[in-house]
Amino acid sequence: MSEVLYRKYRPQKFGDVLGQEHVVKVLEAQVESGDISHAYLFAGTRGTGKTSVARIFASAIGTSKNDIYEIDAASNTGVDDIRSLNESVNTLPFESKYKVYILDEVHMLSKSAANALLKTLEEPPSHVVFILATTETHKIPETVLSRCQVFTFKKPSEETLKKVAQNIAKKEGFTIDSSSADLIALLGDGSFRDTQGILQKIISWSKDSKISEEEVRLVTGAPKMELIHDILSAISAGDLPKGLSAVHTAAKENIDMSVFLKLILHSARAVLLVRFGAESVIKDSLSESEFDFVTKLAKSDPSSRAEHATGQAPTFSSQVLVELLTALEQTSGAYIPSLPLELALVNIIGNNLEKIDKKLKN
Repeated sequence: MSEVLYRKYRPQKFGDVLGQEHVVKVLEAQVESGDISHAYLFAGTRGTGKTSVARIFASAIGTSKNDIYEIDAASNTGVDDIRSLNESVNTLPFESKYKVYILDEVHMLSKSAANALLKTLEEPPSHVVFILATTETHKIPETVLSRCQVFTFKKPSEETLKKVAQNIAKKEGFTIDSSSADLIALLGDGSFRDTQGILQKIISWSKDSKISEEEVRLVTGAPKMELIHDILSAISAGDLPKGLSAVHTAAKENIDMSVFLKLILHSARAVLLVRFGAESVIKDSLSESEFDFVTKLAKSDPSSRAEHATGQAPTFSSQVLVELLTALEQTSGAYIPSLPLELALVNIIGNNLEKIDKKLKN
């Protein structure tokens, strides 16, 4: 079995770390000055590089693999586990200046375990460095947080994830066009690991060395462009039944509504930018057929007062994107996943039709 991509291409030095310059610069300065803290907390969403940076930092301060201990706090949540750790910190390193303990998912520790860890964090041996990692900082006691230098890892941008996908694909002997890489980055949802996992599945499935957008959609289960186009066409034409029918089809096909909305937003933004003459901003991120579609929609969208007065279709405006963004924020955890998008369409199309009706009456 070949090595999985996220392990194969895990950053090995600070220069390999992408999107976390605000963290890397400080840690590099501490390594250079020798001013090493006894406890760090790396906070951020999954797949942002917390554990990788912890390993790099441990190595940079001269700690050998034999003196680096990685502990999954999610599997070692009890007070006895932490007491065992507290006893082990008192022994000297085998061959390094420091012993580094990397505790992943530290927010999973029980209250008694966190209290036991706190005692060691307050007065640690001089040869020990703790690096705690968490996706949920708010679950960690303030008493623990106050003993640590806290670094917050940012979600990588879609542009960063796109470059990662393209670079790894090239190293693996594959080529991937811009629109396909954009889709992989979007589906990666701000996670290096998830992006690389998606790319791994596509490479494993691909029949040749050229990865197409159609392959990406097929392997990932992303919605077909036709459904996205139906939503945008419905907004442009003021056709609520058509829009709701597209949402119903997506729900019936078990499409993730958050992904669906992100792709709708991606194309809706493109329509708005083209309408205002900013084609150059998004042209490279769209396939030729998708660019033709959004251009046609943008050019057919009425924008003058005179056109509105005739009762033509509602304008694609910034308010449309605001409604869709609000729906995206509300989708996670919604009792009916499709409801936020349905309500957004009702608001967008209904409100615009009401405005046109008023203009006609006046």
